[in-house]
Amino acid sequence: MSAPLLLWVILLHWATGGGFVLGGRTWQHCTDLRPLDILSEVVPADRLARGMRVFQVQGVRGFQLAASRPHALGFPASRLFIHCDRFPEEFSIIVTLRVLSVPAKRNEYVFTLMAEESPSVLVGLCYAPDKLHFLFWSQERTGGWQTRVTFPNVSLSDNQWHTLILAVSGQSFSLTVDCSIPKDVVVETPFPASLSVKRASFYLGNRRRRKGVFTGLLRQLVLLPGADATPRICTAMNFKVATLSVPAVLQDLPLKPASNEVLKYPYETDTKVTLGSRPPCTKQEKAQFWFNTSQRGLYLCNGSAWISMLEVKQRLDYVEEYQNLVTNSETMGVEVFTIPKVGLFAATANRYTPPGSAIYKWTDGKFVPYQNIPTYQAQSWKYFTIGKKIFLAVANFEQNDRGQEFSVIYKWSRKKKKFITYQRITTHSARDWEAFVIEGEAFLAVVNHREGNNHNIDSVIYRWNPRTGLFETNQTIPTSGAYDWEFFTIGPYSFLAVANTFNGTSTKIYSHIYIWLSGSFQLFQSILTFGAADWEVFHIGDRVFLAVANSHSYDSGMPAPSNFYAINSSIYELNITAQMFVKFQDLLTYSALDWEFFSVGDDSFLVVANSFDGFTFSVNSIIYRWQGYEGFVAAHHLPTVGCRDWEAFHTAEGSYLLYSSAKEPLSKVLKLKTT
Repeated sequence: MSAPLLLWVILLHWATGGGFVLGGRTWQHCTDLRPLDILSEVVPADRLARGMRVFQVQGVRGFQLAASRPHALGFPASRLFIHCDRFPEEFSIIVTLRVLSVPAKRNEYVFTLMAEESPSVLVGLCYAPDKLHFLFWSQERTGGWQTRVTFPNVSLSDNQWHTLILAVSGQSFSLTVDCSIPKDVVVETPFPASLSVKRASFYLGNRRRRKGVFTGLLRQLVLLPGADATPRICTAMNFKVATLSVPAVLQDLPLKPASNEVLKYPYETDTKVTLGSRPPCTKQEKAQFWFNTSQRGLYLCNGSAWISMLEVKQRLDYVEEYQNLVTNSETMGVEVFTIPKVGLFAATANRYTPPGSAIYKWTDGKFVPYQNIPTYQAQSWKYFTIGKKIFLAVANFEQNDRGQEFSVIYKWSRKKKKFITYQRITTHSARDWEAFVIEGEAFLAVVNHREGNNHNIDSVIYRWNPRTGLFETNQTIPTSGAYDWEFFTIGPYSFLAVANTFNGTSTKIYSHIYIWLSGSFQLFQSILTFGAADWEVFHIGDRVFLAVANSHSYDSGMPAPSNFYAINSSIYELNITAQMFVKFQDLLTYSALDWEFFSVGDDSFLVVANSFDGFTFSVNSIIYRWQGYEGFVAAHHLPTVGCRDWEAFHTAEGSYLLYSSAKEPLSKVLKLKTT
């Protein structure tokens, strides 16, 4: 070849962007080392691509990607690599994302780079539970096999925003999460020095298939050639959302309108908001919003439940009488519960048979009679479920007409739409049922108050036998005139507290807290109580409290007090260091029979059932408000008659309290008025 012709070939090769090749590398840089915003390439300037939605979580916006059209979330690599068709040899990838819970043994792809004619991933990043994988293709070193670099112990599934920086140079791979200490990995196969991206495309959140689509939110995805981006990123105050380049639609300010119109984000017309009462939240409503007009809250459907996005915190202003609920007879206890897809119910435990006890259904904003069940001086009801089975257990205090003494478990019939008899269990003046689950097994505990004149008898814990479909005796625990069981958990530990009331001579006796160890309940702590009628466990922040309702002070061997019934009830707090409950506060009560804890907005409350002051059953029951350092302070005095039980419940229309009267056939629904 002549010299002029050789010179012409060289100049032609240079002009077409080929550059000189020395040692297998291009002499000319393939890029100008500017950040390459992969995410912005998918988003048109004036609208969102199909299959993309914008959501704001924790004050930060990100894209949610749909799995139905993975090809729509791709673009040719040539739009980023303008000067040549080779991937950088050294680079950083910056990602800001919010990961949802990823099922075990499943990978979700943040992005991939794939050739048109091949299903193989040239470059990719995917996330598995507690792992991050970086994938690349190296024809020279691995014979055409894909190399996977794995970073273990990377926990991102906490519904929080995180910024990842992956720096690649030869055989060295470094991952920095939220600007923390980098995780370094050195592998045998280096990243290829000359990886061709000719006729290849980037795909956002997928690998050109519906399987493995990223289900979280993406805010930033940037490729920075030739440098470790960590020093450039880790200068912000909030490392979790540090940015190098973010699409305009995700930035804090709305885009400037083209004409004189209201400022509007281009994605707002894609968002559906439902007003009014709580709508269903299923997979069909996923990613839709609901604005609760009564509580002024904005909620997002995640496919199964409404998640609070923005909510005005309510405060309790006052309590008003809402409904007089006429009952079959005096009511010893009440249980409010919801049967899915059926409605809200209240079961009253009534004194006399006939007519027995009643179940009421919430209809048009009121409780109306729904079903009557024969009971024998019923003391309480307990609603519980086992799998898809729905049960309601009654504690009967007296014998039936045949002289038999048993309490009954009823099962909800989906066909008949009512409760039918399921299992009878022999009890002795039963006062209360408690249902709970430990290590996947269902239990039901009954409080036996006395047998004849003997108050010192065993109460029984029953275990559900899934083979027979019945409850069977599992453990007996000695109790003294017991009134109540209270089950609760603290961390991995399960507890059961019994309220002992009377041992035959005194109400000044110990009530006990049991802990589940080695397959049974064992004594954990004993607390001196005075005719204890109820335990109520509740949490305020990280603190755990246990309140006891003391009903009266009587001891046959001691001089009578001036008033048996005006007595302190106590609140105990768990002391982690001492590993026991210690007294936190005493509150003067009048034959207290029940505590009920509830919340309104950010405020916590306790309401006590005062039943008798030694002179009259017309006694004020009191709502106490949590005041932090001051403890619980009386906030509202509620006139009640022989108050026996309180239940707090909520509907779409507001929050309510229901109290039962043991002295008249009238219970009351009170509405909590908030501001």
